[in-house]
Amino acid sequence: MTDVSDRRVITETGVAARVAAIVEPVIEDLGYVLVRVRVTGLNGCTVQIMAERPDGTMSVDDCEIISRAVSPALDVDDPIDRAYHLEISSPGIDRPLVRVSDFQRWADHEARIELNALVAGRRKYRGVLRGLDDGHVLLERPDAPPAEERLARLPLADIQEARLVLTDAVIEEALRRDRAARMARGESDDGDLADEDAPVPPEDRPPPRRRRH
Repeated sequence: MTDVSDRRVITETGVAARVAAIVEPVIEDLGYVLVRVRVTGLNGCTVQIMAERPDGTMSVDDCEIISRAVSPALDVDDPIDRAYHLEISSPGIDRPLVRVSDFQRWADHEARIELNALVAGRRKYRGVLRGLDDGHVLLERPDAPPAEERLARLPLADIQEARLVLTDAVIEEALRRDRAARMARGESDDGDLADEDAPVPPEDRPPPRRRRH
């Protein structure tokens, strides 16, 4: 189970929140953690569930395990009012940051952050994560205008979306962590790390799910 002190602090709204409430306990019971749920108009309607192992790894086999488990739960609670495609994917390297530990774990790497409210006259920030302080994410902006502080203090409670920027440094670190996690589990190192939106292959996906009547 996920540590209750490290629950997601950046969460969904609307129908995506209803889906998340249904699938998160199922995913946690399997030993994974939910990262994000999105409901989009792709292919008519697509429900994307992004998840990972606690060590940050995720494979196609893991996606299939989660898909088989959450499908019955979604059938019972029926949160989508139309036919939809269910897609399970890894967070990818330029991953969303949704937990307190994400901001700590990826300190010293670049991130983009969008806020629900203005901070120093802006809602969108990009800079280097410098950890947390008293409920605020510290973001260093080397290219900040002279009139603005280089170190922005962004209230965690006001963050709408945050994700890593795909840089050479974050790619190298993500691959290193992936290799270390797989070796710790006694798995062979194939050198690959799944990208975001790399779900179960199309040929293995079920047809669109139909709403029950």
